[in-house]
Amino acid sequence: MAATAIGMMLQSNGFQSKKKEDAENKENLWSSILAEVQNSGNNKLPSNKNILVLGDNESGKTTLIAKLQGVEDPKKGSGLEFAYIDVRDDYRDDQTRLSVWILDGDPGHANLFRFALNGERFPHTLVMLVAAMTTPWDVLDQLQSWAALLGDHIDKLPLDNDTRQRCRQLNVKKWQDYTEPGDELDPGSPLRRTSRNLDDETIDNLPLPEGVLTTNLGLDVVVVITKTDYMSTLEKEHDYKDEHFDFMQQWIRRFCLQYGAGLFYTSAKEDKNCDLLYKYLTHRIYSLPFRTPALVVEKDAVLIPAGWDNMKKISILHENLQSMKPDDYYRDVIAQPPTNRRCVTREVEVQAEEEQAFLAKQQAELSGLKDPTRSPTLRNQASTGPVIQVASPNKKLDAKATGTTQSGEGVLANFFNSLLHKKTGSPGSPGSVGTSPVKMDSPPVDKAAVCNDAAVELDRLARTKKISPPNLNSSSEC
Repeated sequence: MAATAIGMMLQSNGFQSKKKEDAENKENLWSSILAEVQNSGNNKLPSNKNILVLGDNESGKTTLIAKLQGVEDPKKGSGLEFAYIDVRDDYRDDQTRLSVWILDGDPGHANLFRFALNGERFPHTLVMLVAAMTTPWDVLDQLQSWAALLGDHIDKLPLDNDTRQRCRQLNVKKWQDYTEPGDELDPGSPLRRTSRNLDDETIDNLPLPEGVLTTNLGLDVVVVITKTDYMSTLEKEHDYKDEHFDFMQQWIRRFCLQYGAGLFYTSAKEDKNCDLLYKYLTHRIYSLPFRTPALVVEKDAVLIPAGWDNMKKISILHENLQSMKPDDYYRDVIAQPPTNRRCVTREVEVQAEEEQAFLAKQQAELSGLKDPTRSPTLRNQASTGPVIQVASPNKKLDAKATGTTQSGEGVLANFFNSLLHKKTGSPGSPGSVGTSPVKMDSPPVDKAAVCNDAAVELDRLARTKKISPPNLNSSSEC
């Protein structure tokens, strides 16, 4: 009986302890659920992330961002443009807006840097350097010049040394943490075996490969080469070969190594790599998954994530360089073609005449008041009627008459017309040339009076125009 009582007591105590343990487990379950909800709330997509887009004019910056936004008709602004890209995380069922600042391609607008990239935004900003394949001879110079301007601006930012070093170290860690898609799940991959034997501190202290992050800005950088569909035009019109594109690519990849940047060749026209660029940006900014490996086979659709490349992989391109060397000066190999004058010649702009001046000129034309340097024939005919030439045996008189000035011709015409109205002579007389026959019963004309009138008129003309009168005494008729 005593043993039975003791057993029952132990069984009762065990039941109570089990019940207590279940209650504790249930409480722990609710605590874990609440902790998970709280952590998921803290893991929402941040809303303070930014992209700063830099590149020359006509490099396709606005069109590229419009493509990432899903906008069909991009609107180009000036100075410093602002846009945003909608980002959605289907796994967390969350969304946010990614701010985008697009700086004008004129380096004179570099003073606007301070609005897009300041000390507060610096840790949350990704920089996109853009250059176009339409001007391949300028690609490297453009990338280097914009990177230099960016570096100068960063040096002037009011950042403490701890923030600068933390951002730079984060760039190094991102480069070293890169793994090929699929390798993160394969425990037998060389990268997984290496990382399994080393702790994080040891990995951070590993030296970077040759040429990597020699210029560490502390910012995540992505280099985008736009308008790669123009490569076919370069091949047809400028005789570009594959080795030219390989030469360009190996120089651009060297630049990307220097700044620890990823590289994308895109074409908004043919929609090449634009979707992958969007996914890569969200991966670098929000740590969303990106499972696309590096693509280097197609020359117009290159994709190289940051951390994948190194000088050994770049040297593979050197095997295709036959007529050039890898270290040749970039512009010596990719030279700018001579300017086609027919393409750049602009039509001369015609300036419209002032309206009132034009109307005044038309009024002068209609009223017969032309430029005095022009021929006076029309004005004389309008004012004096037809000029009638009178045949005369006196050649000197004809020569003087034809050489007179504008007003003299009118006076002589009036003079000879007055002679015609006097019913002079017979049809054969000099004064009747070009007139209707004179009646035979007309009284005889006094030749002396006619000569006297002519002499008086010519004397008046001589005094008015300061010309010598003809010698009428040489005429046999006078």
